[in-house]
Amino acid sequence: MTELLQHGPAAPVWRPVTQPGHTPVQLPEPVAQLARTVAANRKGHATIGALPPSPWLFPGGQPGRPISTTQLAQHLNQLGIRPNQARSTALFQLATEIPAAILARTLDIHTDVAVAWQRLSTGDWATYAAEVSQRARPT
Repeated sequence: MTELLQHGPAAPVWRPVTQPGHTPVQLPEPVAQLARTVAANRKGHATIGALPPSPWLFPGGQPGRPISTTQLAQHLNQLGIRPNQARSTALFQLATEIPAAILARTLDIHTDVAVAWQRLSTGDWATYAAEVSQRARPT
């Protein structure tokens, strides 16, 4: 989930709120335009009376709270978007491009999980090298 820090003509800045203190992220176009559109039209489900605008990109049913991950996944599934598949694809791609330690720190996951993703996505190169060195050489 993300919290809106700034929006307007410039690209929106969002702060991941998985843990307090995470660094804000500036979104690239065209994602920034989509985020501006959503931010301009967002409303929670519990809007009774005049409430201040929600700081959340996707407000939830309780004032001041974000939509739950379950509810968001249900909405996306109804639109034909499979968030779990997209997440796995994105993690596989990241695991092929950056070291496990950086992946773990960036995504706030355990290093063992990042290493497992790397092994699944790119293969275990140390094991591969050991297997290749043990192969019989043609004579």
